[in-house]
Amino acid sequence: MSTTRKIAGAALAAALGVTTLAACGGGTKDKAEGETKDKTVTLVSHDSFNVTDTVLKEFEQQSGYTVKVLKSGDAGAALNQEILTKGSPRGDVFFGVDNTLLSRALDNGIFTPYEAKGLADVKPEYVLDKEHRVTPIDSGDICVNYDKAYFADKKLAPPQTLDDLVKPEYKNLLVTENAATSSPGLGFLLASVGKYGEEGWKDYWSKLKANGVEVVDGWEQAYNERFSGSAGGKKAKGDRPLVVSYASSPPVEVLYGEPQPAEAPTGVATGTCFRQVEFAGLLKGAKNEEGGKALLDFLVSKKFQEDMPLQMFVNPVVKDAKLPELFTKHGVVIEKPENVAPETIAKNREQWVKAWSSLVVK
Repeated sequence: MSTTRKIAGAALAAALGVTTLAACGGGTKDKAEGETKDKTVTLVSHDSFNVTDTVLKEFEQQSGYTVKVLKSGDAGAALNQEILTKGSPRGDVFFGVDNTLLSRALDNGIFTPYEAKGLADVKPEYVLDKEHRVTPIDSGDICVNYDKAYFADKKLAPPQTLDDLVKPEYKNLLVTENAATSSPGLGFLLASVGKYGEEGWKDYWSKLKANGVEVVDGWEQAYNERFSGSAGGKKAKGDRPLVVSYASSPPVEVLYGEPQPAEAPTGVATGTCFRQVEFAGLLKGAKNEEGGKALLDFLVSKKFQEDMPLQMFVNPVVKDAKLPELFTKHGVVIEKPENVAPETIAKNREQWVKAWSSLVVK
C-alpha cells in the first residue's frame, strides 16, 4: 500500500514549510578485552519514523547502543524487502507493519518472538499476537475530516457517520484515496467492511459512488489539493469539504498553522473511522539481537510513547502515557472505531480491493 498515517503528518508539515528531523544515529564500537564489539542497533522502518533527538540520545546513553535508522519507503514496500531478505535481515528490528499487513508478516516468519519489558503496560486490545513476535507501538484512526468553515457557511451540519455520507445533502462533497494505492484509502474501505459486513459493503460503495464520491491516487492529492479545509487545499483551491484523512489531522493543522489558530479549522466525523495499529518486531537472524531487544523495550517505554504523538502524529498504546495538550485540546477520541481482524484482512484483502476497484474506479 501507499503511505502510513505518519507520512500524512509529515507531508502536511512539508506543505506548510516545516522541516522534520530524521532520527538516525551513527555506529560506535567499544573495545573490551582486546576485541572490538559492534554497539550499533539498526531499526528498519518506513519513511516516517521520527523521535526527538534528546529522547533518542538518552536511550543511547543508558543502553550503550547507538541507533541507526534505515528508512525503506512506505510500509508495504519496507515489509516486502524484509520478506525478501528473510533470515539475513538488513537490520535488527522492523517497525511499521500495521494490522492491515500483520498476518502477511507473521505468515512469512520474519520475526523472532520476544516479550518486551513494559508489554504489561500496553493496552490489551492492541496485543494481537499472543506469541509476541510483534510488539504494539502506536495506534491511529483513519477518519473522514470536514472543513468547518464550509459547513458553517452553508448552515449544514457536517456528517458524523458512514451512513450520513450517502445522504443527498452531502452529494459531490467527499474525496477519498484509491484503496489499491493508498493506506488511508484501504483503511476507509475496511471501515465499510467492518460496518456493513461482507454482504453489505459493496452496496454501500454503490450508494457512495452514486452520491458523487471522488477517488484520487493518494493522501497528498486528496488532502493537500482537493480538500478545501487544509492549508494546502486552500492554496490549491480545493473544492471538496470532506476528505478521508486521520483523526490526528486537526491537531497537525493547528501545530503548523502560521499564525497558529486558536481552533482547528477542520473536524473529524467520528463515526467513519478505522483503527490502525502499528507494530515492531525483532528480525529473525538479527546481528545484534540483544540490542534489538533493548530497542523494543525503549519503543514501549513511557519516555518514547509520550514523545511519539508530536513526532509521528499517532497515539501511544501504553496505558499511562499522556497525550500532549495539542492532542487533548484539538483532537478527538474515537470511542468505537471499526475493526477487522488481521487474519480476515489477510484472507480477503486482495479480493476486496479488486472488487472495490471494479465497482468504484472502473
